[in-house]
Amino acid sequence: MKLVIINYGAGNIKSIQFAFKRLGVDAILSNNPEEILAADKIIFPGVGEASSAMKMLEESGLADLIPTLKQPVLGICLGMQLMCKTTEEGNTKGLGIFQTDVKRFDHSVKVPHMGWNVIKDLKSDLFKGLKDNEYMYLVHSYYAEHCNETIAKTDYGLNYASALQHNNFYGVQFHPEKSGTEGAKILQNFLDL
Repeated sequence: MKLVIINYGAGNIKSIQFAFKRLGVDAILSNNPEEILAADKIIFPGVGEASSAMKMLEESGLADLIPTLKQPVLGICLGMQLMCKTTEEGNTKGLGIFQTDVKRFDHSVKVPHMGWNVIKDLKSDLFKGLKDNEYMYLVHSYYAEHCNETIAKTDYGLNYASALQHNNFYGVQFHPEKSGTEGAKILQNFLDL
C-alpha cells in the first residue's frame, strides 16, 4: 500500500509517520502532486496557524489538488479544520470539502483545549471496533461546528464535531497518532477502508 503524508510545512508529520510504521506501513512524505495522486491513501496533517498553513497550500498548488482527490484522505487537527469552509483563525477561507465553519472556543473554557477527552456518537467505519467515550488526545483553540458530515462529537464548553466525513474525505480534530491503542485502531481502520 502506498501511503502519502502531505508535507507542506505545517504538519506533525514525524509522529504520524512513526505511528504508521508501528502498524507496519512506511509512509512517504511528499508535496509532489504526482506522488500524491498515485497514493492509495493520503494523510493531510496540520499543526500551527490556519492562515499561514493555507498560504503554503496555495503557493504549492496543493489547495487546488486536495479537494479533487478520489482516494481516502484523512485530515488531522489543523488538516481537518482547513478542509472546512472557513476558520475564524486568521479569517481564513478553507478548502470547502466539509460544509461547516471553524470557530474559536469562547472564554468560558481554558484555551487551548489540551489533553485527553472522549469522542462519542461514532458514525463511521473509521471507528470500527471502538466504543463511545474512548479517550483521544487533543490540542486546539478552534473547533468545527456540527453539520450533516459530523461522525464523532466531543464536549468542551459546548458540543462540537470532533470528526467529519464527506465521501472519501475524513477529518479528525484529535491526534490518533498520540492517542494510544484506540488511536492506532483508527489509523488501522483508515488503512482498511
